[in-house]
Amino acid sequence: MEYKDYYRILGVDRNASQEEIRKAYRRLARKYHPDVNPNNKEAEERFKEINEAYEVLRDEEKRSKYDRLGADWQRYQQMGGEPGGFDWSRWYAQGPRGQRVYTTEQIDLDDLFSQSGFSDFFQSIFGGRAPGMGTTMGGTGRRTFTMDGRDIEQPVEITLEEAYHGTTRVLQMADGRRLEVKIPPGVQTGSRIRVHGEGEPGYGGGQAGDLFLVVTVREHPRYKREGDDLHMEMPVDLYTLVLGGTITVPTLKGRVELRIPPETKGDQVFRLRGQGMPKLRNPSEFGDLYVKVRPMIPQNLSERERELFRQLAALRS
Repeated sequence: MEYKDYYRILGVDRNASQEEIRKAYRRLARKYHPDVNPNNKEAEERFKEINEAYEVLRDEEKRSKYDRLGADWQRYQQMGGEPGGFDWSRWYAQGPRGQRVYTTEQIDLDDLFSQSGFSDFFQSIFGGRAPGMGTTMGGTGRRTFTMDGRDIEQPVEITLEEAYHGTTRVLQMADGRRLEVKIPPGVQTGSRIRVHGEGEPGYGGGQAGDLFLVVTVREHPRYKREGDDLHMEMPVDLYTLVLGGTITVPTLKGRVELRIPPETKGDQVFRLRGQGMPKLRNPSEFGDLYVKVRPMIPQNLSERERELFRQLAALRS
């Protein structure tokens, strides 16, 4: 029986992650799918290999067993063993009541593929095809291949105000349709809005992939966002900082009054509860707005004002 290198078939490293394996499978399956290569026997055989490799490597239990078998096979080769002398029997899958499943070299591969789509190597080691790989038998005995469509990402840029209130975007689809997508309040840069079934169509009746809008929130000239909180600077005249008073602060909800205590230091930060961004998972709750006061030094002083400041300086000294 011939050893099959499933990692080589998918073109991935032996330490590849499940995401890397999935991407390699999708890329190759689209390339060699029978719907894309009609009446191409070579592409069909390649497609069978790809499906078989993915069936093993996507399953942690199968992959673990396959990796142990591969290490055993490599040691056997390094010791100069002949291909026909390897002891496959101890790797055979268990059948009913603890009996081993044996598959001989004389099996007709065409018959085997027409029944399960997988090779004698797979049948012997793993005991048959697991469901869900998307290959079925039609009523006439003709093989039907199915494959789910790929997910698609579409970048979208919005303003901070749109992220605060929520917004919509109208997308022009490849089939001519105009699709309106709602973007909920509270999204951040990197948020992904899923639209089910609007990705790449499937093959042979497979499910369509999903469309993901990947959000970027533009920088705002006034507010800096940190999670659900907002930060801003507010210029305050020297007299209000010294004597105290009230200033008007613009927020994304509207204007609010902020009381400034007497003798407030420059760069003092005030917290306005609930004046930040809505929380994505619970838009009825809000973050906070942090306001840093920035002293405004009087300009274009008159001579009388200068004299008063000199008097004040003398008093302070």
